[in-house]
This record gives sequence, C-alpha cells and structure tokens, in this order.
Amino acid sequence: MAEKVTIATVARHAQVSRQTVSNVLNAPHVVREETRRRVQEAITALGYRANQAARQMRTGRSRLIAVRIEPTRDGINGSVLDRFLHGLTETADAAGYRVLLYTARDDGHEIATYDDLLGAYDLDAFVLTGTDHGDPRTAWLAEREVPFVTFGRPWDAPDAHPWVDVDGAAGTAQATRRLLDTGHRRIAFLGWPAGSGVGDDRRAGWRTTLAAAGLDGAAPDAATEDGIAEGERVMRDLLALDEPPTAVVCVSDSLALGALQAVRVAAAPVAVVGFDDTPVAAAVGLTSVSQPLAAAAARCVELLTALLDGQPTDPQVLLRPELVLRHTA
Repeated sequence: MAEKVTIATVARHAQVSRQTVSNVLNAPHVVREETRRRVQEAITALGYRANQAARQMRTGRSRLIAVRIEPTRDGINGSVLDRFLHGLTETADAAGYRVLLYTARDDGHEIATYDDLLGAYDLDAFVLTGTDHGDPRTAWLAEREVPFVTFGRPWDAPDAHPWVDVDGAAGTAQATRRLLDTGHRRIAFLGWPAGSGVGDDRRAGWRTTLAAAGLDGAAPDAATEDGIAEGERVMRDLLALDEPPTAVVCVSDSLALGALQAVRVAAAPVAVVGFDDTPVAAAVGLTSVSQPLAAAAARCVELLTALLDGQPTDPQVLLRPELVLRHTA
C-alpha cells in the first residue's frame, strides 16, 4: 500500500518545516514567493490533498469565496472580467480556497443571491466586481459583517472597506500625453454618460492632462452608452464638426472599435485609443490601455486572506495600467 502523503511528507520533500507548509495552505501571504513555489511544486509532485473537513474544523472556515460572473454584453469588454476571474481562481487555489460563481441581473437580484448563498453554503467571503456611487451591495454585506473585498473603489467613501482598483485616470492621462507628444492638439474624449465612477475617473485623466497642456476645451467631450454601434455613431458626429478632432481617447475598447470603424469609413486621419486592451483590440491593431488584471486578482486574494486571518495590511490598493501602442496612435 502506498504511503499516505501528509504535511510532514510535503515538508520533507520541499525541505521546509511543517509550519511553512501549513502557512502555504492557510496563509500564503506570509510565505516568501520562492518558498511558496517550492512547496506548491512538492504538493503537486506528491499528489497531496489537504483534508478540507479537518481544516474547516480547525480554522472555522469553509475555504470558499463567492464572486459574480458579469454579463458579457458585446463579448468584448466582458473578456476583461473573464481574465480577472481566471486570475482570481488560480490565486485563490494557491491560497487553499475555492471560488463559487453566481450570476445576477442587477444589484437587487445580487443582494437576494447573497442571502440565498449564505443560507445554502458556509461561505467565508465575497469578492465584488464593479462598484458605483451608493453601492447597496457593500452596505448590505457590511451591515451583516460578512467579509468582502471589491475589485473597484467605493466612490463615495474611499476608506469604507478593503478594495483593489486600477487607476483609470492614470491610464487615460498616459494615452492623452502620447497623443500630445505625437503632435495632436484637438484630442476628443468618447466616454460613458456622467455619473459612472469608472467612466468619470477615466474622463478626468484626459481632462486634467489637456488642461495642463493649456488645451482645456480644445476638443469635445462626447458621451454615450457602451457599444460598438454607439461608438461609431458618435464618432461620425465628431467627424462632421467644423473642426473635427485629430485624435480620440475612448473609455472602452467597444467604443474605440466603433470609433475606429467610422474613421476608416471616412478615411479620416484620426488617431484612436481604447481602454482595457481586449483580445479584439490586439487583433485589429488598436492602441489601448491595459489593466494589470492578474495582479489585481492576486491582490484581492491577498487582502481577503489577510482580512480573514486578522492580519494588518494596507486595505486599499491602486494599481497602474500601461498604454499598449499599436497602429492606431
């Protein structure tokens, strides 16, 4: 009969202490990356499977976290959260957690789903995606003292709870500076209607960068709902102006792809920049702002495990995106 693989077996194989193996399984954020990787390799090589029932009795946890699957909409920007979920699942698995996925059509339905899930499963925590002003979901969880972190800032109270976010303003500022450096002066913005936390943040980076260059008000600030058709329609309107823009920074790749289509039909020399660096943007050569989604997912798990372990940590993480240059700017 094959010898049972235990924590002690893994420790001998990885040449670490049993406590280190336990930390990798239960609190990976306290273990150095090199050591954590060596222990994970030993776990894989030996086929070790932790006794989840015993672990739950010992820690009082189910090692189960829940996160919502966002609607795909046009199938373009929905891929952003797909990449985030992939990173979250991988990082959670390395930390000894499993991810439970659920769907919800709106905030009210999502809150009702929280209630159902908490009644049906012994969940440890939630990871929320997409935050906005007056978010009722975070208030509901906080009132019931259910642990959670958000991928997205609480726009009304930055210190309200632990969060990880990407600095959208920094991203659009990079895009606008690139266009200024290449000689553009009439740089329009194609965004979502005012009131969206994410959309307004991205618009602010464009506006402040133009203002710093003495060009505030030199190009239009257009707004529409997200989508390729909407982006094409608004871009046609911008091209019809007496002084059309020579470049446009867009709040999303969907709007940017629509704008690019209008520009190409009109054969207009207009530079186009998107946001989110989706696979479609890469395929068509669209310059776009890339979010560090794997890092965001990893930091969400780090914040969550620290929160559950009662470990002090910086509860707010703001990550910097990077401009990916291609043919359109």
